[in-house]
Amino acid sequence: MSRRAALVVRALLAAVLGAAALAGAGCDAMDVHPWDRDLLAQPKMRFVPKPLTHAADEHIYFSKEGSTGGSEAGGGGCGCN
Repeated sequence: MSRRAALVVRALLAAVLGAAALAGAGCDAMDVHPWDRDLLAQPKMRFVPKPLTHAADEHIYFSKEGSTGGSEAGGGGCGCN
């Protein structure tokens, strides 16, 4: 292998190792400490952000559909899963 090719391989290896080090260091900041949870527990981060609106929408949907329980489980209520 020529000297120039060895330098290119060495530079490429250094770039890959540097990128891996940066990617690995970024995952360390993902910890949520118990004393930080109250700051992160905001109403907009809930699965259903507006429970009353969601309940009204579900009632309207099931009233029009003529069935119940279709949002959490598979099947249409006829027993033909």
